[in-house]
Amino acid sequence: MTAATPLRVVIADDQALVRTGFKMILAADGIQVAAEAADGAEAVAAVRRTRPDVVLMDIRMPQMDGIEATRRILGSEGLQGTRVIILTTYDLDHYVYAALTSGASGFLLKDVSPEHLVAALRLAQSGDALLAPTITRRLIERFAKHDEPQAIAPHRDLSTLTPRELEVLRLLATGLSNAELASRLHLSQTTIKSHVGRVLSKLDLRDRVQAVVFAYETGLIAPGGDASKVNG
Repeated sequence: MTAATPLRVVIADDQALVRTGFKMILAADGIQVAAEAADGAEAVAAVRRTRPDVVLMDIRMPQMDGIEATRRILGSEGLQGTRVIILTTYDLDHYVYAALTSGASGFLLKDVSPEHLVAALRLAQSGDALLAPTITRRLIERFAKHDEPQAIAPHRDLSTLTPRELEVLRLLATGLSNAELASRLHLSQTTIKSHVGRVLSKLDLRDRVQAVVFAYETGLIAPGGDASKVNG
């Protein structure tokens, strides 16, 4: 992402003041707001029209909620490169887990700091890091139960991974960053990034967040799993 091609974002929230506040924060950092939407249906239309890099998506909106809008956006032809970040008021909202299993790349609380908001958008666009890893892991551990819909696990085969890739996936699922993975496995961050990329490609996963959800849903990591116990 260069100065000539700024990060482009669609903001979907039914509160005009929230949209305005986020737009001001993003504009101050050189991020372009391609469109705004007041409900899920408007969000889907805006994303299909403008093809942004990232969508900031509220959950509770009239007409169509953010979960259904996320499903429709990520299921649309030509939008495979678009990332969706869910906005929520509560950090343990079960709707957020549904959104993650629908393909969202992470979530943010609405009281997020300007610096964190900007950083999260750029990370989501690059797919290089898990958003708020400790909070995301806590959310998944709470809701990744056997009676949850298996939205990601089917049709993906862990046997396609090498032993090293499987080890990387296990550690990634505990919330470790690339730097932490590199330190733990005594590898360079470049090598770790390559391993993560191959894991995502082989399992046909959009990003690290989906990889975490997949690891829990397949039982590769159990709720409450500890990175210190994963030795490959």
